[in-house]
Amino acid sequence: MHEVAPELVGVTLLVDGVGGRIVEVEAYDHEDPASHGYGGRTERNASMFGPPGHAYVYRSYGIHWCLNLVCEDEGVANAVLVRALEPTHGLDVMRARRGLDDPRLLCSGPGRLCQALGVTRAHDGLPLDRPPFELRAREGHVETIAGPRVGITRAATLPWRYAEAASGFLSRPLRPA
Repeated sequence: MHEVAPELVGVTLLVDGVGGRIVEVEAYDHEDPASHGYGGRTERNASMFGPPGHAYVYRSYGIHWCLNLVCEDEGVANAVLVRALEPTHGLDVMRARRGLDDPRLLCSGPGRLCQALGVTRAHDGLPLDRPPFELRAREGHVETIAGPRVGITRAATLPWRYAEAASGFLSRPLRPA
C-alpha cells in the first residue's frame, strides 16, 4: 500500500468520463489506528477488505462521500484515500455539481472531489478497471513529496500523505516530512 499510494500521484482518475490527474492521496493500512479497517470488518467498511482494485466509499462526518482505492491482499484492510485531483475532464459537469467556477476548488479535498465526480455510496465496492471508473497511467515523471496526513487525530504524524510537489490543486499545503 505504501508503494501504491505515491505511484497513484499523476494517474488520471475518471468517473463516467469526469475527473482529472490525482495530485494528493493518503495511505491507510490495517495496523493504522486511523484506518477504518483497524477495528475489524463491519458492514460500513467491508469493501476496504478487498478485493484489491475496487472502490471503498464512505460518508465522512455524515456529510461528504470519500473515495478510497483498495490495494494489497484480499482480507487485509489497506486503502488509499484520494484527497485531490487537478480537474482535466468534464469541467462543466464538475462546475454544475459543485456550484462554482474556480477549477482549484472543484476537487481539492476528498468531499469536494466526490461531489464533483458524482461519487456516492452506490460506487462502493465497484471495480476500478471497469465503467464507471477509468484509471489512466501517468505520463512522465511526477515529483512526489510525503508528509503527515490531515483531518485525523490518531497516527496523524505518520508521513503517509503523498502529493505532487508543484501542484496548485492540493487540499492543503504539504510540508515534506
